[in-house]
Amino acid sequence: MDIATLHSLFLETPNVCTDTRKIDGPCIFFALKGDNFNGNAYARQALDKGAVLAVIDEEEYQIDNRTILVSDVLKTLQDLALYHRNFYGTKVLALTGSNGKTTTKELIHSVLKSKYRTIATRGNLNNHIGVPLTLLTITSETEIAIIEMGANHQKEIAFLCTLAEPDFGYITNFGKAHLEGFGGVQGVIKGKSELYDHLIAREKFIFFNADDPIQLEKLERYHRKAGYSKDKPNNKIIRFLRSEPFVEMELEGLPIKSHLIGAYNFPNCCAALLIGGYFEVPVQDMKQAIESYIPMDNRSQLIQREGLTIVLDAYNANPSSMKVALENFKSIKGKYKRVFLGDMFELGQDSEIEHQQIAELADKMGYREVFLIGEHFFKTKTAAKKFKSFEELKEYLKEHPVKEGTLFIKASRGMALERILDLL
Repeated sequence: MDIATLHSLFLETPNVCTDTRKIDGPCIFFALKGDNFNGNAYARQALDKGAVLAVIDEEEYQIDNRTILVSDVLKTLQDLALYHRNFYGTKVLALTGSNGKTTTKELIHSVLKSKYRTIATRGNLNNHIGVPLTLLTITSETEIAIIEMGANHQKEIAFLCTLAEPDFGYITNFGKAHLEGFGGVQGVIKGKSELYDHLIAREKFIFFNADDPIQLEKLERYHRKAGYSKDKPNNKIIRFLRSEPFVEMELEGLPIKSHLIGAYNFPNCCAALLIGGYFEVPVQDMKQAIESYIPMDNRSQLIQREGLTIVLDAYNANPSSMKVALENFKSIKGKYKRVFLGDMFELGQDSEIEHQQIAELADKMGYREVFLIGEHFFKTKTAAKKFKSFEELKEYLKEHPVKEGTLFIKASRGMALERILDLL
């Protein structure tokens, strides 16, 4: 079956599912494969639960005319998404970067939806499967689609760009994330820059941080661009006011107070204001959009409990984000300050030195207590309290409960360090 025919069937049932456990109505089931599962084996179950069609790539799982046999289910899903994206011609804005992608995406969405009918990547479905799934949620009414792109190796962003064919793009920053896959910091810069490379080759529009020397250099000779800055002329000037603890800024004489903790969230807000301004969202509406955005999902959340103030930023971590978050926590007013830091993953051969540097940084900051959790942090030489596993920390806190003070919690996603909340 060709993509045009499949797309006509999709328009009749514009709902895609890749997990039979999530089928709750008519949909098209795509039988994806993974290291530990074969979606083809679930085709019959999908149809029994309400799927109108099942796309498979193994002939033995054909059932009847409700199963569509293709050579590769994943490629078919990706091809369908690209066809669908072009079918409606919706404006696509793509963003990537080492830190702050999801928060920036949510802020941009909050700003743009005040004027336009928009869709945005759900959660962090930002890979070779998530991007197509997001594109397939575009409807005839969608005016702007905001697509987050994640990557842990080179050529991945370039590939995602061929799926989404973005009209606009923004890179949050270049940091020490996924060093193992990218092959070091220069590899990160090269890999993330694939978004700009794609846009430049097609003369599409780029948004950028004019205070970032890397972005400034890369885009120096490119003409279709708009930047923001604290003070550089010829860019949208957005003044940073303070972060005590929430980020406050000023745009065109209008003060804006966010619910985001940490000066490192200032560029994320700036990106949303720059892009909103380009799309002619009224300044007052942008202010309301930024001020009404409440972070969730363990990202820069401020939680109050009896006797405790908790800064929860445990969604993910890498050396760059860990460093700025620690520095920000140092500036926050509070008594009995304690930090809980969990392992950072995908650092490859740099893991030992990066964990040691973060441990030393935390030591120097004079916190009441520093707790380091995980096998990588356990190997560091430091005065901090170290725990090889979360279970070890759990046992310690049972014997030494924390009942008051200001706490900071951060780690890579695999550590699930938000579980500490249940121990306090």
